[in-house]
Amino acid sequence: QALRQISQRTISTASRRQFENRVPENQKLFQEDNGLPVHLKGGAKDALLYRTTAGLTVCGTIYALYYLLMSSMPKKPN
Repeated sequence: QALRQISQRTISTASRRQFENRVPENQKLFQEDNGLPVHLKGGAKDALLYRTTAGLTVCGTIYALYYLLMSSMPKKPN
C-alpha cells in the first residue's frame, strides 16, 4: 500500500510543462506560397530526411533488381 501511495504521488505531482500552442505558426509556414512542396517546407531536416529516403529507395531498388537478375541466371555446373 505504501508503494502504491508513493507511485501515485510521484505521477500526480510530476512537473507538467505548459506547451505553447504552435499550430497557428505551423499553419502559416505550411500554407505560405513559396514554391516549395509541402514535404520540404520544414527546412533542412525535412530536406535531409527526403534525400535519405529517396537514396535508400533507389539503392534498395537496384539491390532487388540485381538479385532478381542473379537468381534468374542458371548456375554453372562445377
